[in-house]
Amino acid sequence: MQWEAIGSILLGLALAWLADRQLADRLPERRVVFLTGAFGALFGGYVTHVALGPGQFLGTLVGAVLIGAVLLSLLLRPSGRRLRRAIPF
Repeated sequence: MQWEAIGSILLGLALAWLADRQLADRLPERRVVFLTGAFGALFGGYVTHVALGPGQFLGTLVGAVLIGAVLLSLLLRPSGRRLRRAIPF
């Protein structure tokens, strides 16, 4: 379980670093992004470990990355250019 937790945190940090590099203009402060990535992946690893049971190391890490990515996506702000629809009345 300890290696799954460490692996989840490292994968969450890597995911946050990648998101920060690619989408820096649409994300909040770097500290928030990295904390969300690490804790999101740790939470995802825990949930996946409980769902799959012990001995599923790779499955737990995949679940950690998926849930970490979902939580990081919640931090995204809309881009500066938005299309506005004209509502005819």
